[in-house]
Amino acid sequence: MNNYEIIDISIPLSKKLPVWPNGYGINISFLATIGNNSDANVSRLDIDVHSGTHIDAPLHFIENGKTTNEINLDRLIGDCFIVELPKNLLTVQRSDLENLIIPNNTTRLLLKTYNSYNNLWDNETFDVEFCAISADAAEWLVEQKIDLIGIDYCSIQKFYDPPVTHQIILNNNIIILEGLDLRNVGGGMYKLTCLPISILGIEGVPVRAILQKI
Repeated sequence: MNNYEIIDISIPLSKKLPVWPNGYGINISFLATIGNNSDANVSRLDIDVHSGTHIDAPLHFIENGKTTNEINLDRLIGDCFIVELPKNLLTVQRSDLENLIIPNNTTRLLLKTYNSYNNLWDNETFDVEFCAISADAAEWLVEQKIDLIGIDYCSIQKFYDPPVTHQIILNNNIIILEGLDLRNVGGGMYKLTCLPISILGIEGVPVRAILQKI
């Protein structure tokens, strides 16, 4: 057994979490509470599966694409590298990624961006100006054989962009990990464990994502 510190980079689900405009979001209710009519507390969770910390599978933007339960779990556990991008950068372009110094053979890459530095998760109102990556940056990920790409807000793609960024990434079977909390995490190499709820036949699913410093 090791003594590595566990760093939780998941966003807790609550009604106050910012969610995609016009999305269902999160609703938590009680079906039963301890009292005269019940011996137990029983809760109900209704959720858009793209709320909070979650993964996207190809089916999200690719017709007949693979579903979340078809992703091998070994792809979601292992070494990852976190890069700290400039604090004022709102669109991550190919040139920004080309200038990164990352270890050889990096296959899991997490981006700490403007979103973390400006604490977007603390605002209940969804911020349409969040930082995300461009289509040419997505092409760079494919060329570099990245297997998993993560980002610190609701989407890997800019709010007003067409779905090309998602399509490039998912067409190439790269896992998208969205909704990370990297505010208290520095750059460097970590072990990522990112396990999804096991649900059949869907395009996205919540995960509990943790890091251990290597």
